[in-house]
Amino acid sequence: MGDLWAGITEAFRLLVTLDGDLVEITLRSLQVTLSALVIGSAIALPMAALLAVRRFRFRRGVIVVLNALMGLPPVVVGLVVYVLLSRSGPFGVLGLLFTPTAMIVAQVIIIVPLIASIAHQSLRDLWSEYHDLLISMNVTQGQKMRTLLWDARRALLTASLAGFGRAIGEVGAIMIVGGNIDHATRVLTTAIALETGKGDFALALGLGIILIGLAITVNLAIHWLSRTEQEGRW
Repeated sequence: MGDLWAGITEAFRLLVTLDGDLVEITLRSLQVTLSALVIGSAIALPMAALLAVRRFRFRRGVIVVLNALMGLPPVVVGLVVYVLLSRSGPFGVLGLLFTPTAMIVAQVIIIVPLIASIAHQSLRDLWSEYHDLLISMNVTQGQKMRTLLWDARRALLTASLAGFGRAIGEVGAIMIVGGNIDHATRVLTTAIALETGKGDFALALGLGIILIGLAITVNLAIHWLSRTEQEGRW
């Protein structure tokens, strides 16, 4: 028990003094996750809008697959990305394996189905309200999608925040494709696993506190957005 309290005390000291390793790992983790979030949202949100407004033959099947991919095991994603980016893979010539770019690619694959599925639910409900009006105005499909994306921006922001929460806590896939290299690809989750294995509980706890803080912040933001949307104050 004494070791635990000593570790917690040291962790807070590292946080207060802004330890160099702590800051570096945190900033890299935010850089990778926010980059993946921007790219993933740019892919997932238009996809969700297209599924909401357009009817095509395999639309229901696409939606089912998209929902199923929400539970895609991250280690499987990491394995697939590793094979694709490895020296013998089709994209090995790019030299992206064990770089932050490979980690971003893995996170994008993980969060796109999540963001798209959540966004599609909101856009589908909004489309049922706007359908007759937009059809009567004879607008193009692109204009329909832009209208839905703009008017549902609160719900879409919530979907993106959910994707951020999923990505920031990911460890399996980015451990495989990033390699957890010091000063290169080490992020919060992989650093916690490494430092715990080394017995450096102070740094691990400090990183854990930051990770928990980020997760709580995201959940509070989602709760606040949902509450303001329901009460019609935004």
